[in-house]
Amino acid sequence: MNAPAHYVVSKTLKKLSWRNSVLLKGDVETAVKELKDQPGGDILTTGSTTLVRTLLRAGLVDQLDLLVHPIVVGHGERLFEADGPRVPLTLVECTPLGTGVTHQVYRPA
Repeated sequence: MNAPAHYVVSKTLKKLSWRNSVLLKGDVETAVKELKDQPGGDILTTGSTTLVRTLLRAGLVDQLDLLVHPIVVGHGERLFEADGPRVPLTLVECTPLGTGVTHQVYRPA
């Protein structure tokens, strides 16, 4: 887990104490475009609906993996904004897991 480089997007952090981590500064869209232009593997994003929304709007998402749990909560933060831009996606894979969760893989249409 600590071997690959970690790029952190934050409005509050000034420095990082994690090994092999880089704080992205300035405009996040520009920073991610620059990362995508570099050689290397995939860029993964976890735990930030705000960042995912920003990257979707900017056309910087190549693949969206979702784990959908069979629970209706009725409230909470949405990944897709009701008044946000339309981002057409194509389902390329859907795998049901033994727990009832589905792993869904989408790519921009």
